[in-house]
Amino acid sequence: MRYDFLIESYQTERLKVLSVWSEFRDEDLPLRPNQNDARGRSVHEQMLHQCVSEDAWFRNMLGIDVGAPPIPRREARIEFIRQYAQDSGKRLDVLRRTEEPWWEEMTRFFDVERTRAWVMLRRLTHTSHHRGQQMAMLRMLCRDLHSNYGPTADTGGLMQNHAPTIYAYPSLQALLEAESQGGAKTLLPGAGGMAVTERPG
Repeated sequence: MRYDFLIESYQTERLKVLSVWSEFRDEDLPLRPNQNDARGRSVHEQMLHQCVSEDAWFRNMLGIDVGAPPIPRREARIEFIRQYAQDSGKRLDVLRRTEEPWWEEMTRFFDVERTRAWVMLRRLTHTSHHRGQQMAMLRMLCRDLHSNYGPTADTGGLMQNHAPTIYAYPSLQALLEAESQGGAKTLLPGAGGMAVTERPG
């Protein structure tokens, strides 16, 4: 099917969301980019927004309802990870059963009409936007970062220097199991003296 790439992208995006969430610690949840400016979402509010926003988009724009509240009963880091993993997994199952005409049907996107394929692409970019904000917050906290799309300063530096892509976990199941027991992420080598920006120094 010509829209398989959107389903495959959603499958990998949900793992990327959870991987970034796993990089935070429980004590990070109340933190904001600037503690004196409530306009910047806290880590807790970012997780909350991802769960609520994605649920609303899928229900109202794509017609996919997982039949469960999007927010965990206990709003703790591991519970957000479990809730989002469960709900996004149900959405993925529904998407895998779709056919091309479903993707090409028009639906309401806020105040305009768009195809479901268009809406799904916007959902993916919306999620990526918020994940980028969270990765910037991790840097503000002086944390190491595993790969999300490719190499990072902590996996070896720049792609053109053949730095490797190193994910925190090899699979969603490994992430859920390890984070439920305190975490066991893949070790990071660091940049090893290699440049981490195209304009070093």
